[in-house]
Amino acid sequence: MVGEVVPVRVDPATATRDLWARYHAFRRARQKASRPDDPFKGDADEEALLKREDPFEVHERVEVSRDGVMVGLLEGRTVTPKSPEYESSKHLYDAEIFVLPEHRRRHIASAFLPVLIELMDGHGATTVTSWAEEGSGHEFMKWVGAGPKMGSIESRLRLSEVDWKLMERWVAEGRSRSPETKLEIYDGPIPEDMRADYAPQLSSILNTIPFEKMDHGEIIITPESMREFYARLAVTATRQHTVITREPDGVISGITDTGWAPFHSTIVYQWFTGVRPDARDRGLGKWIKAAMLIHLHRLYPDVKWVSTDNAGSNAPMLKINRGMGFKVYREGTVYQITRDELARRLASV
Repeated sequence: MVGEVVPVRVDPATATRDLWARYHAFRRARQKASRPDDPFKGDADEEALLKREDPFEVHERVEVSRDGVMVGLLEGRTVTPKSPEYESSKHLYDAEIFVLPEHRRRHIASAFLPVLIELMDGHGATTVTSWAEEGSGHEFMKWVGAGPKMGSIESRLRLSEVDWKLMERWVAEGRSRSPETKLEIYDGPIPEDMRADYAPQLSSILNTIPFEKMDHGEIIITPESMREFYARLAVTATRQHTVITREPDGVISGITDTGWAPFHSTIVYQWFTGVRPDARDRGLGKWIKAAMLIHLHRLYPDVKWVSTDNAGSNAPMLKINRGMGFKVYREGTVYQITRDELARRLASV
């Protein structure tokens, strides 16, 4: 290990109050440094989420602290054998390293890398995926030797600037172009008696997302994973809103969903939007996005922003977003490197 930099594993299930105090102070400092305008999740909700066991994913954390202050954190995750995605994704490990700005260039980030390899080996993972949106993060990924695999764009829409007549026109055009297609809106969890049919159709559309050059597994949603998803949303009182289009034969042709929570009461996060390939070029994407926006505006009149993320190569969705008034807020890059490439890089340092 380099000098006094000693990474230590963190287990939320057995964390002491001193550890939680360090962690929450780190969260606040991290957000102030990198995303000062974003809403902040309360300490109690954060602890409840971290303590909740996830049957489908392993979540691991490693800290570096100095003089009782957490200055760096590695967060990792991978699928468990119980996950329906295990067979196609078990070789993948997601890792995020953050070091507070005033402690950078002191070999803290690099000190996490041997631990990262140990974590990967413990799960038999062979490829690590990471993310960077700040200059220091991109520099570190380049130093490590990770390759850029996908660009991501976060866009935000200010509701006070929305052309509501245009949104109503998109809804009317969607109905007129597909008169036999039914629009359905669900506030809260998708009904349980609908999930056995809904989950595989959602999976099918999710797997049309452009991943560019990323090594990725198959996305598989099941009623069981939906149940866990909703249980985790409930911890923060997050409410999902879903708009779908359904064809006369019952097939779901388009889906868009969003999340609102009390701790981010003035901003709604647009999660997924997708249209089946065989139902495209009928204006369904514009229809469901506009219908969702109108619905949210009626439900939450105090919401000021809608935020959404898209792959940089997802031109059709970016075009719809630009038409709605979304503007680029920040950009980032997904990086990947194999376990063996990472080990070779460490051996050369």
